[in-house]
Amino acid sequence: MAQLTTLARPYAKAAFETAVAADRLMDWSSMLGLLAALAKMEQVASFLAAPSRSAEQQALTLIDLCGDSLDKSGQNFVRVLANNKRLSLLPEVFKLFEELKAEREKTIEVEVISAFSMDAQAQQKLSVALKNRLKREIKLNTRVDKFLIGGIVVRAGDLVIDGSIRGKLNKLAETMNA
Repeated sequence: MAQLTTLARPYAKAAFETAVAADRLMDWSSMLGLLAALAKMEQVASFLAAPSRSAEQQALTLIDLCGDSLDKSGQNFVRVLANNKRLSLLPEVFKLFEELKAEREKTIEVEVISAFSMDAQAQQKLSVALKNRLKREIKLNTRVDKFLIGGIVVRAGDLVIDGSIRGKLNKLAETMNA
C-alpha cells in the first residue's frame, strides 16, 4: 500500500498543480474520479494489465471509455500514465488528488460512528466543535454501530477520537491485564 502511494504521489501532485494552474480543480476531480472508477472495474483492470496491449492501445481504450468526460489535458494525463505503465495507479492517484484538494479548500471528511442515530441538532453541535478544533470546514458522515454500546467514535483523517463505551471498556481491560 505504501509503495502504491509512493508511486502515485508524483502523478497526483502533477494533476493537482495542473488543475490549480488552470483553475479547474472540480473538472480534474471529476475526470480522475471517472478514471479511477473505470480502473477498478474488473474487465478494464484486466485489459489494462494485459502485457500484449501497447501503452497507446491502453490509453486509447481508456480515453474512449470516458468519452467527452476527458478534456485534452486529461487525455494527455492518461497517455503519460500509460507510457509509464502506471494506469493501475489511477485509484490511488485520485485518492491523493482528493486529499490535496481538501487541504487546499480547508475541508475534511469526518466519519462519526455512534451507538444510536444522532439528531440534526447533535450533528450540528459536533460539527461546530470539530470545526473549531480542526480549523477546517467539516463534511460530516454518520453511521450507527450498535456494538459500541454507547458514545461515539470520530475519525477525521489520521485523528481518531474514541468516546465509545466499548472503547473505554477495552482500555480498562488492557489496564487491568498489564
